[in-house]
Amino acid sequence: MDSHPLILGGNCKKTANLKEVHNPYTGQVCGIVSMAGRDEVLEALMIAEKGATVMARLPSHARAAILHRLADLMQEEAEELTSIIIKEGGKVRKYAVAEVSRAIGTIRISAEEAVRISGSMVPMDGYPAGEGHLAFSIRVPVGIVLAITPFNLPLNQICHKAGPAIAAGNSCIIKPSSATPMTALKFGELFLKAGLPKEAMSVLPCQSDIAELLAVHRRIGALSFTGSPEVGWHLRQVTKAGRITLELGGNAAVIVHDDADIKTAAGRIVEGAFSHAGQVCISVQRVFVQQKVYDSLVREIESRCNALKIDDPENIETDIGPMIHEDKASQALSRISEAVAKGAKLVCGGRCEGAVLYPTVLVDTTPDMTINCDEVFAPVVTVTPYETFEEAIEMVNNSKYGLQAGVFTSDIKRAVYAASSIECGAVVIGDIPTYRIDSMPYGGVKASGIGREGPFYAIREMTEERLIIIKA
Repeated sequence: MDSHPLILGGNCKKTANLKEVHNPYTGQVCGIVSMAGRDEVLEALMIAEKGATVMARLPSHARAAILHRLADLMQEEAEELTSIIIKEGGKVRKYAVAEVSRAIGTIRISAEEAVRISGSMVPMDGYPAGEGHLAFSIRVPVGIVLAITPFNLPLNQICHKAGPAIAAGNSCIIKPSSATPMTALKFGELFLKAGLPKEAMSVLPCQSDIAELLAVHRRIGALSFTGSPEVGWHLRQVTKAGRITLELGGNAAVIVHDDADIKTAAGRIVEGAFSHAGQVCISVQRVFVQQKVYDSLVREIESRCNALKIDDPENIETDIGPMIHEDKASQALSRISEAVAKGAKLVCGGRCEGAVLYPTVLVDTTPDMTINCDEVFAPVVTVTPYETFEEAIEMVNNSKYGLQAGVFTSDIKRAVYAASSIECGAVVIGDIPTYRIDSMPYGGVKASGIGREGPFYAIREMTEERLIIIKA
């Protein structure tokens, strides 16, 4: 069985605290990982402080070159990265392949942005006291970036945090999900092989209480967290970091009006609801459809749902694999059962085999049901009819979350109205809320978080603006 040491200040270190990593599909142990404790955390912080100084002195072209070499190495090791993601995360092969490809692109974008970090000129002579003065701003690194990442995108989420952190001239401490730490350790290994100064990188699998020691430490300049709202808002309360980015999920909604192409909408909804076993922050969870086309959309979704292939994640033709843990599948199933007990009807799905939850479609639900008002994070979608487009907007906004939403309509006036009225970080017209490219600003409002990802935007979150004033 492969044993994976943690990475502490660029060096591999084995610890006495070991954790077995299990394949969600087979239940078998696929690796053993060294876990960090208090001593490793404190040592990593001291090394990262030195690393921040080293990185701040490294010119942007050198940081960009390291990132480009990292992308090259990731491309060379794409099959191994894919294999690790499948084994420890249970992700089906086609989505694991896609994640590795996206991650390489995210690092490339970070490399390109490294040489474009800039400030702005500040006009001074608008006031008499400003005459004879020249002023401009620059952006400087915050020092140490703490990246806390989830299991569902174990490589690309790390790239969205570590890539911009290094591009901006910071050192980085990565705390990966305990369910998928091997992907992070492989990433850290490749980053160091690409020429990153050793002091600039630590990858510390650890328990949540140990991770909190990092979050509350005064040396942390920026905290970038993706995960549950409960943990995220707690970290915001306790962290001493000056910069905080929280991506906390949601219960993403889709509106399908009667002027939309129903087959196209259904196809995209099924992909958005059930890809990655529904374990995506912008997974389609709530569908609101105009009453006239309600029955036809439900039939089309049901037909496409029943055609999905549920099988071994290693199979390139598999559409649906396991959730990350059997207890997560059971938790989602209990929410489905709760909704049915309150009057909801199952169109398809609603059963488990181990960690595999069959794609589930529910109708006749109400807004107060847990299946609608909380994030389910599972292959589950509800479909609800509406009469007017304005009513649909109200239904979408009747949520504590606001990450992304999708709208299918051929009417430009409705599209503009939706774009200006839906309360979320992004409104996708003509597609599902699960749509994302890695260069775009990504993040939410309300309980879905604060700040934005996407390398250009993340770099802004991981740097401070400094004003330079020169008296002639």
